Amino acid sequence: MNKYIANVLADVKAKNADQPEFLQAVEEVLTTLAPVIEANPAYQANAILERIVEPERTIIFRVPWIDDKGIVRVNRGYRVQFNSAIGPYKGGLRFDPSVNLSVLKFLGFEQVFKNSLTTLPMGGGKGGSDFNPKVSPHTPGKRCSDREVMRFCQSFMTELFRHIGADTDVPAGDMNVGGREIGYLFGQYRKIANEFTGVLTGKGLSFGGSLVRPEATGYGDVYFAANMLAMRGDTLEGKRCVVSGSGNVATYAAEKLMQLGAKVLTLSDRSGAIYAKDGITPKMLKDVMRLKTVARGELADFAKKTKAVKFFKGANSWQLADKVDCAFPCARQNELNGKDAAYLLKHGCTLVGEGANMPSTPDAIAAFAKAKIMFSPGKASNAGGVATSGLEMSQNSERLSWTAEEVDTKLKGIMKAIHDNAWNAAEKYGHKGDYVMGANIAGFTKVADAMLAQGI
Repeated sequence: MNKYIANVLADVKAKNADQPEFLQAVEEVLTTLAPVIEANPAYQANAILERIVEPERTIIFRVPWIDDKGIVRVNRGYRVQFNSAIGPYKGGLRFDPSVNLSVLKFLGFEQVFKNSLTTLPMGGGKGGSDFNPKVSPHTPGKRCSDREVMRFCQSFMTELFRHIGADTDVPAGDMNVGGREIGYLFGQYRKIANEFTGVLTGKGLSFGGSLVRPEATGYGDVYFAANMLAMRGDTLEGKRCVVSGSGNVATYAAEKLMQLGAKVLTLSDRSGAIYAKDGITPKMLKDVMRLKTVARGELADFAKKTKAVKFFKGANSWQLADKVDCAFPCARQNELNGKDAAYLLKHGCTLVGEGANMPSTPDAIAAFAKAKIMFSPGKASNAGGVATSGLEMSQNSERLSWTAEEVDTKLKGIMKAIHDNAWNAAEKYGHKGDYVMGANIAGFTKVADAMLAQGI
């Protein structure tokens, strides 16, 4: 390993020993940067790596709120403003018990390079809370009510609002933060700040949202996969695909795969996974979407009413199908491990397109690299969501609304540009076809050059 990179990694590990997700993300990026570091001595001379692994600002705050029984609850809120060298901080808010500083630093670090790859002027950040809207604090087996979610969001924004702004930091949604939550957050920001600006993305269409934003991450993941296949003269037509997750990313990736002629075999959630030997149909997919967004139920409930699918309690999507062409991990970090990778490769998988953030473990990535299959890291292939958030920011700034066709065309163009930038960067530094190295180098150099230009 390059000595400079090794020293920086050792220092990061010493300072952040209790943050495994963050350390994993940093190591994954830095270990691919040796060619560009050696070709550009100014990066080491100006301590770019030491600076780029340290957030510009980390904010932690309490979030007190009152549940429907009148009991005061207290959660912890965060905003990690990682890097603003190329634009205002941009990144989602996640509400989940798994949220902690390590997870948000990993997500914010990844977001810096993802946003750089989009070609849009956006820095990287991430935030959220350990609040869980899926579990009622007072009634076992129930979810938080809409009013409880509203009160939590209002309290969360009452502290967050002082740290964000349309030209400072523009949060969006992420896990368990959808249109409902964004609406409550925006309403509270507007009330406190007394201004109507594009301070949040993922808003409703009636108050500044963009068409295609809910679909964008999943669609973008599939567009990136189509670009990878095109480099080998192939398409998604007829491909047997396994997809994990059942939220926006997974369901819209499945929808786009179907539109392009692929067969989607699986979806999953915390209750388990469903497998359809002959493929999930568009009607079945719409039913899953309705279950998740309206009834807020689980796939176990869906499987009881649908004879064409089999439900596997507690399972993931990776070891169910007897033949797989493409895999799309769209659920959460580290969901696809080395054993899963071995199964996929044994059963014919030649493409993995990450829709989630860091969903593949290091041993899985190593297995895919050894097999020389097409593998796209999340920072490249799931950048469609934040890219469309950037387009929403542009529409808000201009007080305009673009048609779905206009946004989708721009999204396709952005995903093609991300693919080509990653491909070209890998080829330039002697690693043709390595999308991990290409994406890391392309994302890094833009941010690093901006940091150099702006001084220390």
